[in-house]
Amino acid sequence: MEPGFWHEKWQQQQIGFHQQNINPFLIKFWSQLALAADTQVFVPLCGKSLDMCFLAEQGHQVIGCELNELAVQQFFSDNQLPVQQSKLGEHGLYQTEQISLYQGDIFTLPIETTKDVHAFYDRAALIAWPETMRAKYAKQLAKLLPQGSVGLLVTLDYPLQALSGPPFAVSPTWVEQHLSDDFEIQLLESQDVLADNPRFVNKAVPWLNEAAYLLKRK
Repeated sequence: MEPGFWHEKWQQQQIGFHQQNINPFLIKFWSQLALAADTQVFVPLCGKSLDMCFLAEQGHQVIGCELNELAVQQFFSDNQLPVQQSKLGEHGLYQTEQISLYQGDIFTLPIETTKDVHAFYDRAALIAWPETMRAKYAKQLAKLLPQGSVGLLVTLDYPLQALSGPPFAVSPTWVEQHLSDDFEIQLLESQDVLADNPRFVNKAVPWLNEAAYLLKRK
């Protein structure tokens, strides 16, 4: 999607993709990554996700990247967190004790920002891209992650003809074909979550699978 699409969504607060609760798969599977408490965790296209608060509560240093400035500002205001602002090149930098959010384009994020990262969490990034742009994002994510980094990837999959995203359908086949060059991939769980997603029910989508993968950067 073009940047203007997301800026308009945030400006109009049409942010149905923002979850009001911490992702259940994150709670269930994060411990399987067996990370030290102070590990730096990268969260691409982080929005104002509460999942970052969960990661910080585990003791992690969270490094997020988000295109939209309003989303970043709302993360700190919604959670009543003090924030210090600065700049790193063309990216704005918003920091509190355990969370640093870089506001700007992930494709121009300096690689030094993630050089000490050992883990990552992607719930909303991969599924935010249409097919024509998704592989480019996957390569950029791999570029930003040091070798040996481990992460949790959460995807959604549904019949392509049933709905035009975002969020876009990402099948297990796509994950294997496009991520296996750079990552070791382990499917942790897949479940039909249609009943918990009224938008998809109202659009008469027949099924909606949410899947969690454990990835390791090769």
